[in-house]
Amino acid sequence: MKIAKLTLLSAIVYTLVLTALSPADTVVEEIIARVNNEIITRSEFVRSRDQLRTEVMQQDPSNADRDFSEKQKDVLRDLIDQQLLLQKGKDLGITGDTELIKRLDEMRKEMKLETMEDLEKAAEAQGASYEDFKQNLRNQIITQKVIGQEVGPHISIGKEEEQKYYEQHRADMEQSEEVRLSEILIAPKTPAKPAAGANGKPDPPSEAETADALAAAKAKAEDLYNQIHKGAKFEDLAKKYSDGPSAKDGGDLSYFKRGTLAPELETKVFALKAGEFTDVIRTKQGYVILLVSEHQAAGVPTFKEAEPHVQDALYMQKLQPALRAYLTTLREEAYIDYKPGYVDTGASSKQTKPIETTDKEDKVKKLKKKKKLGVL
Repeated sequence: MKIAKLTLLSAIVYTLVLTALSPADTVVEEIIARVNNEIITRSEFVRSRDQLRTEVMQQDPSNADRDFSEKQKDVLRDLIDQQLLLQKGKDLGITGDTELIKRLDEMRKEMKLETMEDLEKAAEAQGASYEDFKQNLRNQIITQKVIGQEVGPHISIGKEEEQKYYEQHRADMEQSEEVRLSEILIAPKTPAKPAAGANGKPDPPSEAETADALAAAKAKAEDLYNQIHKGAKFEDLAKKYSDGPSAKDGGDLSYFKRGTLAPELETKVFALKAGEFTDVIRTKQGYVILLVSEHQAAGVPTFKEAEPHVQDALYMQKLQPALRAYLTTLREEAYIDYKPGYVDTGASSKQTKPIETTDKEDKVKKLKKKKKLGVL
């Protein structure tokens, strides 16, 4: 079975922070490698190495020195890999423009920012160049698309492989019971009162006002409940009417295991199947309707239930060696040169190194060629 999709682990996107230079300043970059018509500088190499050190420290502080020592030898290899993939992306006409706009907008929403200008200000507030940040994100998009287009479709996984993997990893797949919930929350709204009294605070609502607000909230929640019963989409109603912070996400509250919810809520939601929803429930915040969008049973999932996970796991196992082979082919089709002292751990013995000649050598070769052709 061909697996066309690319399920890569989330890649870390980082910004390149450049030092501002005055007009009188001059910088001579040290070139440590050439990949066709592109160059890799020592500052890029150092920046990538520093980023690696930060990543291993975040992932496993206790073994950071060991992990960094093992991985730093591949820094130049990874920079060359990226250049080769970006150049291939250019050959294939992949720009990443549309996906870049989409990714930036997703980041803006996650950071709860109003405009893209706010996102730019947030990046610059961290001392980062927004243009460099976008270029790094664009490069990541292009390289992922090239891998998905050039490598992913050639990875095939058979049913026997899937079954074997499932049997070997059954114990690892054991899971506890959990539900994924979405909510529509209708909070009671009492009329606003002007500030009064010596402390300048408004008087609290009266019992009658509180009762009226609760009754109005309950009536609205029951109306929405009836709309859902008649086929209205829960997500759309949540976005439009819910007073909860999850409204912008269609009410999605993510996953809850047994024992993490209030007992009165847990009893109701764990009794439901995926796609079912509760009656209107009174809570401290108001009236809520809960939808069970997923209900995962405890124990080992069946092969059919686990198949997407099995396919992804096998795909990732096969992706790295397939990608390495593809990058070796790209190296053999390219002209790559390194400065002495720098090692590309992904180099191929079949690579072609550019041959540079002096002007004098070029003239001698041309002269010999003309003599051979009888021109002189």
